[in-house]
Amino acid sequence: MTQRHYTLTETLSVIEDLDRAQLDRYIRAGVVVPVQSETGPLFRELDLARLHLVVDLTEGYHLDEEALGLVMSLVDQLHGLRGDMRAMLDAVAREPTETRMRLKAAIREVRVIVR
Repeated sequence: MTQRHYTLTETLSVIEDLDRAQLDRYIRAGVVVPVQSETGPLFRELDLARLHLVVDLTEGYHLDEEALGLVMSLVDQLHGLRGDMRAMLDAVAREPTETRMRLKAAIREVRVIVR
């Protein structure tokens, strides 16, 4: 499946309230890492989603680049953990019923202990 890439101009036109100076700051801060091409930076759908979130966060909460980097790092970690959890749930679903029941009971025990 081919992934669509957006030029700098397209990116700025798609994301309201984002100007070139802000975008340059977000790139320098590592919030988005565009693909470099002969014609300039190209942005993926993921980059656009991140930029939408970043604009909302900076406007709504007035975060500076350092705080924004921290928040985006936490968002990335959360997405990674969700992917890991999805993979574990899929793996457990493939196990026999007896194994799934044992795991379910063990998880309940651990959650009671942790609380």
